[in-house]
Amino acid sequence: MSLVAYHERPAARPLLRDRVACVWRHAASGDAAVLPDGCMDVVWTGSRLLVAGPDTRATRAGSPAPGAAVAGVRLRPGAGGAALGVAAWELRDTRVDLADVWGRDGAELTERVAAASGTAEREALLEDAVAARVAPLDELVVVAAARVARGERVADVAREVALSERQLRRRFHDQVGYGPKTLGRVMRLQRVLRLARARPAAGLAELAYAAGYADQAHLSADARALTGLTARALIASRR
Repeated sequence: MSLVAYHERPAARPLLRDRVACVWRHAASGDAAVLPDGCMDVVWTGSRLLVAGPDTRATRAGSPAPGAAVAGVRLRPGAGGAALGVAAWELRDTRVDLADVWGRDGAELTERVAAASGTAEREALLEDAVAARVAPLDELVVVAAARVARGERVADVAREVALSERQLRRRFHDQVGYGPKTLGRVMRLQRVLRLARARPAAGLAELAYAAGYADQAHLSADARALTGLTARALIASRR
């Protein structure tokens, strides 16, 4: 089956719309860098079925071979812990076999995905498996995560949801994988990348201000900490 370099779509099942950011596929082009995005993924790599935990830094995709038909289900910030049935912090900055998380069910799903006739069937199997394990979300964390992702101050969000910052952080660790301040940093950098694609002529200072950074130096420090690249090199690579 011919694949575009990267394609994503909404979850087909309405049940998953508030939990799944997208269902995605791509033809692997090598060991590409994957940037933190606040999400968790269930990923078929072409040879393994993995859980990609919430990242706090850029990691390598680790695809088995260029051209491999990779597919996945991306769980929204705050939905990963409930969907996978595990405290999200246990999977932070990791890639583990789904069988290690779901046991026999994960092993059986791996066999079925490996035997599927194509990427579309694999996507459907992954969606069905996530839907079958739908559990109640921590709605407070989902709402708080969305507000933090938009750039609201953590202290303000905690006050609005009637929790102390310590209580909010503990619930974030269980459902998101790390605290709200880390999520805020990750999503602010993602905003820079979206703005850079929309405003190709914009300079670093303009992008930093528009994304909510204190200044260009603040953007540069976060880019280096989260990705290992300078802000200029990161933006150039994603444009």
